[in-house]
Amino acid sequence: MTSVEQRPLTALTSSHVGRSGSVAWMTLPALAVFVLFGLLPLLGVLGLSFTRWDGLGAIHAAGASNWRTVLSDPGLPHALWVTFLVMLLSWAVQTPAALLLGVFMAGHQRYRALLAVFYFIPLLLSSAAIAITYKALLDPNFGLGAGLHLSLLTQDWLGRPALALGVIVFVVSWQFIPFHSLIYQGAVRQIPASMYEAAALDGAGRVRTFFYITLPQLKYTVITSSTLMVVGSLTFFDLIFVLTAGGPGDATRVLALDMYIRGFQANLMGPASVIAVILVLVGLALALLLRRLGGSTTASQMEGA
Repeated sequence: MTSVEQRPLTALTSSHVGRSGSVAWMTLPALAVFVLFGLLPLLGVLGLSFTRWDGLGAIHAAGASNWRTVLSDPGLPHALWVTFLVMLLSWAVQTPAALLLGVFMAGHQRYRALLAVFYFIPLLLSSAAIAITYKALLDPNFGLGAGLHLSLLTQDWLGRPALALGVIVFVVSWQFIPFHSLIYQGAVRQIPASMYEAAALDGAGRVRTFFYITLPQLKYTVITSSTLMVVGSLTFFDLIFVLTAGGPGDATRVLALDMYIRGFQANLMGPASVIAVILVLVGLALALLLRRLGGSTTASQMEGA
């Protein structure tokens, strides 16, 4: 009797082990790509941070001198401050706008689908092309303000530190809000319709339904979207480089731009590699912090019918 009962258990255990082994084998290609294109380059950059190299000649060991030079540079705290300022301001603009647009586009009316296509267009454009376009539009002499004779738009938008920073935040938000709106749209459509039906029976309006049903159900989506915004903002380079080149002065010189200037304009690959490692560490710390603030995602929202 005991042997008969043990056979199904043994078969089940063998089947479970077989499936686990199959899943492990399926992860090997992704792991290989990560090691080849993620881990190995990162280790290479870490190694370069302890060398002296101009990008063309021989590589010479430099010890920790690059780290001492970069960490004692008074421009590093300023670049960090500008980076975090752009990060926080763009997050504050993108999150509510993307959330509201995502909720709006989650409707099944045909006109919403058409509008969603237009909303998504900025994400399809090149960052450099967007920067060139906005730079031309905001030109105080030949731009949109001069053409329409609007004094409000004829200011020196890119020549004043506060205005230049505001323009960068606006352009970045304009470009990436569609991406996060798409994330929220998909998440809203996963919320069970029965919850909205129950709220309607209780007499809840759209505002109360949004704050008491939609928003709580999007908690983990907000964490995911915020993580992508925060970590992605550390890599802003091409748009800022074309739009302001870090100016006026160094008002918009973020860490990624500082890395480029040191490495490819000053030919100091060692200090540039130090900044690259700092960027990775800051991004990793922020991602872990957001994950901890969001709590465990095992109790994520239910999938809608």
